Amino acid sequence: MQTPRAIYLVLDMENDLVHDDGPSGKGPMGEQVRKRQLISKTATAIAKARAAGILVGFVRVGFSSEYQECPRSSPIFAGAPKGGMFKLGTWGTEIHPGLEVRPEDTQVVKHRVSPFYSTSLEAALRAQHVTRIYCSGVSTQAVVQATIRDGHDRDYEMILLEDGCAAHSDAEHDNSVQSVSRFCTVDKIDTVVFAHP
Repeated sequence: MQTPRAIYLVLDMENDLVHDDGPSGKGPMGEQVRKRQLISKTATAIAKARAAGILVGFVRVGFSSEYQECPRSSPIFAGAPKGGMFKLGTWGTEIHPGLEVRPEDTQVVKHRVSPFYSTSLEAALRAQHVTRIYCSGVSTQAVVQATIRDGHDRDYEMILLEDGCAAHSDAEHDNSVQSVSRFCTVDKIDTVVFAHP
């Protein structure tokens, strides 16, 4: 019998979405990322998780060079090809340089909002005997909500690090956290005690 383990999933903290020089940098999301100090807080959470012996994983949205996987009818993704966003192999889909990525970290590329949909995530979690998922990232109303709901329905114990997340406004963030709080434990980076189950 394998011992259950925990992972901290860092969600969509890629340059296109959270870097000051990225497409979102000068918009509402960029403002929220800076206001909520997301890069430094996420870096603190990663270091804390590693110190506790917790696995770390990075999820990012990305498409092939011709956007073969991009749903053209999607309100959230349809503009990506025109704007050159989320193209794999480019600076935009790299994890923000302020966050330490190690070779042993789990890496997941997704083509939809949920990191569980048609990705390698669940195979990686099962292989590493993960039963508890800590998570944070952007945006709260999209990937964060999807991760918590999908993870919950796959019988993972879900823990949201609320202050490591941002949406396009404070209200949108707060509403999102409230709506998923039934499916997870809500904690903060300063107070969370990273531990295996």
